Amino acid sequence: MRHASIQVRSKLTKEELERYENLFEVGKFLETENRYDLAYFVQREVDLLILPAIERLKEGSKERDRLTQDFIEQKNEE
Repeated sequence: MRHASIQVRSKLTKEELERYENLFEVGKFLETENRYDLAYFVQREVDLLILPAIERLKEGSKERDRLTQDFIEQKNEE
C-alpha cells in the first residue's frame, strides 16, 4: 500500500481521514496475506478517496501564488 503524502492527509476531512486509515489497515492486512490482487482494489479506493484533498491542496497553492503575485506587483508599483 502506498501512503498519501502528509500534505494531502492534512487536507482530508475527519471522516475522510478515518476512512483512509481503515482502508489502509485493510490493505496492509491483505498484503501480509499475500493477497495483492485484493489489495490493489483497496489501493484504488484510497486513491479515489484522496482526490478531493489533492484538489484542496492545489487550491491552497493557487491562492498563495495569487497573493505572492499581488505582493510582487504592489512592490513594483512603489
